[in-house]
Amino acid sequence: MNNNSSAKQSNLGQATSYCQQYDASLLFAIPRQENRDELGFDLNSLPFVGLDIWTAYEVSWLNAKGKPEVRIVEFSFNAEAANIIESKSFKLYLNSFNGSRFSSENEVVQLWETDLSKVSGTQVYADVRKLEQINEITGVMAGDCLDELDIEVDSYQVSPNLLTTEDTEVTETLYSNLLKSNCLVTGQPDWGSVLIHYQGKKINHQNLLKYLISFRNHNEFHEQCVERIFTDIMQYCCPKNLTVYARYVRRGGVDINPYRSNFEYEFDLTRLARQ
Repeated sequence: MNNNSSAKQSNLGQATSYCQQYDASLLFAIPRQENRDELGFDLNSLPFVGLDIWTAYEVSWLNAKGKPEVRIVEFSFNAEAANIIESKSFKLYLNSFNGSRFSSENEVVQLWETDLSKVSGTQVYADVRKLEQINEITGVMAGDCLDELDIEVDSYQVSPNLLTTEDTEVTETLYSNLLKSNCLVTGQPDWGSVLIHYQGKKINHQNLLKYLISFRNHNEFHEQCVERIFTDIMQYCCPKNLTVYARYVRRGGVDINPYRSNFEYEFDLTRLARQ
């Protein structure tokens, strides 16, 4: 896959000094199209709508008097954006606020939204919450869990040919907590849970679970894995409507939650146990 060339130009996987003074130049863009060429679509012909929700738990800056402020922030990136923000550069960028003084929270939010929108290519929104406002209890995904199915697995490389359908027409929501892939550059594991909501011929559950497990040794970014799952299911199972939504385990103070759908634009932001 050719997007490895762009990713290797970033700081990902390299020793890096952490800057504590605001620096927007730390952000590194990876063109989405490099991966979408392989999947067979571009920004002008997206087969879905979607968002990437990045929840940042290690966010801080200094107020005008030098006192630290801390927040939890959800950043929303549109799937129509030309670029992905490389995750390490995003974390370095957030860390650059740690030693910088700002007159107000609004000033910080405006910088985030301006900088991230410029680098990604479409408007990015930041939903800022004080810790006192967070009283969420972790939950589980809606639908039927596939993970207790008694299957035999012999492939740990992505195998879309595993996907099959049955004659029955259904509307159902399925999920699995067994999704694992690896960072495209560092090879570090990315653990996640994935939900599949669809209408169409019934997808064979055992084979769907085998397919999801087949990502186990696959090297690709979170957003790219979700787009691949969406594209493979559309190609091999031909549902009328499809949503694929993954919530990945927090790493480096950030969890990434991509959502792709060709028929709905509302989704559950419930934080899962591993987040």
